[in-house]
Amino acid sequence: QVQLQESGPGLVKPSQTLSLTCTVSGGSITTKYYYWNWIRQPPGKGLEWIGSIASTGSTSYSPSLKSRTTISRDTSKNPFTLPLSSVTPEGTAVYYCARRHWPGMDYWGRGTLVTVSS
Repeated sequence: QVQLQESGPGLVKPSQTLSLTCTVSGGSITTKYYYWNWIRQPPGKGLEWIGSIASTGSTSYSPSLKSRTTISRDTSKNPFTLPLSSVTPEGTAVYYCARRHWPGMDYWGRGTLVTVSS
């Protein structure tokens, strides 16, 4: 059973960089054909895909966030990380990590609430 767990600060100040880690257990992030994703949901709004890192290490990002993030991974310890720079209060959201295997996301973390406020 694959499990994903997000971790990171619950409060970040505007203009700072938000850093989140997703720890994966029960599976390897280098296993072929899997994509490891970051997704967020602001209060009262829908899900927004941020980006992903493939089992090969290649990355893909939402055009609106591409300039502010570089998803990375540690293949020796199985986590992957999300740094998101220059956050604003609009970045307040529940942040999720999830695994995608065609045709969609099959495993999700529980999510972690990040509040951007001074």
